[in-house]
Amino acid sequence: MLAEAQDNEEIIQQVAALDVGKAELVCCVRVPGEGRKRLQEVQTYSTMTRSLLSMSDHLRGLGVTRVVMEATSDYWKPIFYLLEAAGFETWLVNAKDVKHLPGRPKTDRLDAVWLCKVAERQMLRPSFVPPPEIRRLRDVTRYRIDLVNTRTAEKNRVEKLLEDACIKLSVVASDIFGVSGRDMMNALIAGEHDPKVLAQLARSRMRTKISLLEEAFTGHFTDHHAFLLQRMLARIDAINTDIAALEAKIEEMVLPLPRPSNAWMRSPASARSPPRSSSRKSGWI
Repeated sequence: MLAEAQDNEEIIQQVAALDVGKAELVCCVRVPGEGRKRLQEVQTYSTMTRSLLSMSDHLRGLGVTRVVMEATSDYWKPIFYLLEAAGFETWLVNAKDVKHLPGRPKTDRLDAVWLCKVAERQMLRPSFVPPPEIRRLRDVTRYRIDLVNTRTAEKNRVEKLLEDACIKLSVVASDIFGVSGRDMMNALIAGEHDPKVLAQLARSRMRTKISLLEEAFTGHFTDHHAFLLQRMLARIDAINTDIAALEAKIEEMVLPLPRPSNAWMRSPASARSPPRSSSRKSGWI
């Protein structure tokens, strides 16, 4: 005999989902209605700050407790941070995870509605978003990495330029940007082309390679090469200055961060790993 089934599925009562784009977003809100009915509202907002603040106030007025959005390029970041600061339980979900759920529509408006429905039924799990102080530190460290890569590319251009002039300094010196190498390149820029004079600028262990350096500087370095080399070295020096400033900032930002306890550091790796949970996703966004 069939009996009435009890549906104990836990529903997030006040929930919102955002389909985020560069210029605008679609916000779907679902809240309780009469009896078992659900009320739904779908609105489009600009991603400008004033519009986002207006949306935040509206969501608070509706009693929304959780806001869910996908990690869409970098467009989600200012929206996530604003809503997080406003006190909402803000969830960022991985687009790859969301795609595995059946029934996803194609349009932005229907996409927001669908995302809201699966969010209220707790069919999603949030990605880990670092706290603000770690996000700021990461911005600085990532920019430093970009500058280091830019500096490496510029150094490669210098070496190719010297090769074009048949200056084989990199064959003799392991680092042409050391003290000896920089003195020699500065002399080339200043108009010194005598291989013997240039070789005598070597310092320390490089002086054991004087004869090789004389051979390396026997080339056809022109004013054209000098102009380009001066620009390249100036760019490298400027990048070095910026990297030094970033490293000082990183040290300043790292000092206030909490350190792991000695007990944590002595524990085995398996004990240090955070417990796996269906509601948390490893990895950083």
